[in-house]
Amino acid sequence: MMRVLLVDDHPLFRQALAATVSQIGVNVQIEQCDTLAALRERLTDIPAAALVLLDLNLPDSAGIGGLLAIKAHYPRLAVAIVSAIDDAETVATAQACGAAGFISKAAGIEELSAAVLALIGGETWFPEADPDEARNGLTHTQARIMDGVHRGLMNKQIAYELGLSEATVKYHLTGLFRKMGVQTRAQLLALARDRSA
Repeated sequence: MMRVLLVDDHPLFRQALAATVSQIGVNVQIEQCDTLAALRERLTDIPAAALVLLDLNLPDSAGIGGLLAIKAHYPRLAVAIVSAIDDAETVATAQACGAAGFISKAAGIEELSAAVLALIGGETWFPEADPDEARNGLTHTQARIMDGVHRGLMNKQIAYELGLSEATVKYHLTGLFRKMGVQTRAQLLALARDRSA
């Protein structure tokens, strides 16, 4: 069983996050903390199979300091940031400081569920490139998934080939549908063939 520790000082957000995590269909034990100190107490008996979802701003920790403090004592522990501060610089800093992922508090349930599933599966999860930048082309992951679709692979096959979970592939496909202005896989495949012709 995977232990997921939610660290946020806003009870309503923490409870909503716990409800979402509990419904994603994997065997998890959810624990909630409202400070970094409370998390540290819980970490004394945490096995390797754990994921921490950490807010950037807590009463006893501000900014990236909380992440650095946890990683200093538990370097192998998967810690993902969940924050309303989601600019590109903050995301890049969190990634450089050892975060396993970054989830914006503005994320919808679908994205949040895909992110947590990916993180539980040992993958990393970081937001896509800036929307203005993304319009000019596909992200690296989207391009690889598009290639898989073009070759007629199913989601499960693409996931295996790219080392991703099937939920992550579905999430990126949804983004591809929106970006390319299509609604079905068949339309996406036709578009992919047109582009390669």
